[in-house]
Amino acid sequence: MEYETVIGLEVHVQLDTRSKMFCGCPADYQAAEPNTRTCPVCLGLPGALPVINRRAVEYTVMTGLALHCRIPEFTKFDRKNYPYPDLMKGYQISQYDLPLALNGHLEIDGDPDLEYGRRPIGVERVHLEEDVAKMQHFPDDAEGYSLVDVNRSGVPLMEIVSKPDLRSPEEARQYLTSLHSMVQYLGVSTGNMQDGNFRCDANVSIRPAGSDTLGTRTEVKNMNSFRSVFMALEYEVERQRRVVEDGGTVVQETRGWVEDRGVTVSQRSKEYAHDYRYFPEPDLPPLNVGSEWVDRLQSALPELAPQRKARFQEEYELSEYDADQLTVSRATADYFETTAALTTDTTNRPAAAKEIANWMTGDLSYLLNQDHRDIADCPVTPGGLSELLGLIADGTLSTSLAKTVLEQMYATGASAPEIVREQGLAQISDTAAIEAAVAEAIAANPKAVADYLSGKETAARFLMGQVMRITKGQAQPELALQLVQAGLDAKRP
Repeated sequence: MEYETVIGLEVHVQLDTRSKMFCGCPADYQAAEPNTRTCPVCLGLPGALPVINRRAVEYTVMTGLALHCRIPEFTKFDRKNYPYPDLMKGYQISQYDLPLALNGHLEIDGDPDLEYGRRPIGVERVHLEEDVAKMQHFPDDAEGYSLVDVNRSGVPLMEIVSKPDLRSPEEARQYLTSLHSMVQYLGVSTGNMQDGNFRCDANVSIRPAGSDTLGTRTEVKNMNSFRSVFMALEYEVERQRRVVEDGGTVVQETRGWVEDRGVTVSQRSKEYAHDYRYFPEPDLPPLNVGSEWVDRLQSALPELAPQRKARFQEEYELSEYDADQLTVSRATADYFETTAALTTDTTNRPAAAKEIANWMTGDLSYLLNQDHRDIADCPVTPGGLSELLGLIADGTLSTSLAKTVLEQMYATGASAPEIVREQGLAQISDTAAIEAAVAEAIAANPKAVADYLSGKETAARFLMGQVMRITKGQAQPELALQLVQAGLDAKRP
């Protein structure tokens, strides 16, 4: 029997605010000593009263607007009750039936294997809550114990809940990468998955192909990268298929992804909404979200990745692939546009833009990946890259020399002109100097000369390589090739 996969995602995004959701404690908990970003409110002490973080509400509304959601005029916070050691109060302040944003969508290209094409994935809701404390377990110790760090407790957490519209792990990955790009473009979150700023839980089920009835779903947790999400969902879909085909029944439960084993494992039975005993938070007032305020936020939304990609294709005449690569993050797109604005070649803007794109997606990207660095932390500034490209344009550097200079710029932070001046790396354009190297190469390689004279044109390229070796890569390549061919042709009978 053929089965259809049904996936819905719950994405938790830590908002990039200076203070926590309901108190004035700094939200910069990542590098802080344990339990140093706390107060009576986030510790859940008796009598401590929460106060709503306006910026967190603003960021959530902005995200809802970017997702084409409806922003209700009335919203409120609720208590979500469940006993767990990382929940200091014994309940979490969240939103239940009246969230800040409802019924939106996010477009994805769709899984090519399913032939759905580009289509919208429904967003059921976007709501705001507080993060919980962080637990660290030490099971391998002789006695075994756990520690709680309360620094993260109370950090603003935005939850984006999709509808069960995703039909494969590939579509889930597309949805997540698009959403990740969106929150970064909006500036509402760093989106750093390694630090837990962007976390995902997935609800997965299967059903007979053509059926409209949803199957029993499992929730999969502990996925901390896009790759983990894809692999965990692939495993879980196959696991459920095997269970059903073997005559078993999929049970509603929460399962955890175990990265090193490549499997999901059962953690606990899945709760229902009524298990949390939601009720309105008595210590916080309901919120009336004014339409004028929403309109101001709507008009202030930045250009997002899809719009920027389309503009790059039109304005800079870039290919779809290049525009897609350059708009994958706001920092990358900003780097490109800043470099393009600094270029001195205004006569052929598309060619200059293409050259910048090639360097960014090629050599610069390689250096960043080797160093596990984001372009926002790149030692080579847009101005530095523009200077380097200027030295290529005026003939000071060949492309191969420029690659060497870029590596040194990245390693030392020095500018391209400084490196060229200090190391004498300027390209040799003097005909006499190159002719001397050509004569040396021809004299040292009689077999290559004979091959060329017998009709093997590629021998000239080999000899040009020898000229580049002799000049330590500094000979102007085009001139070197011309002089090699002239020297070889002079030897014809």
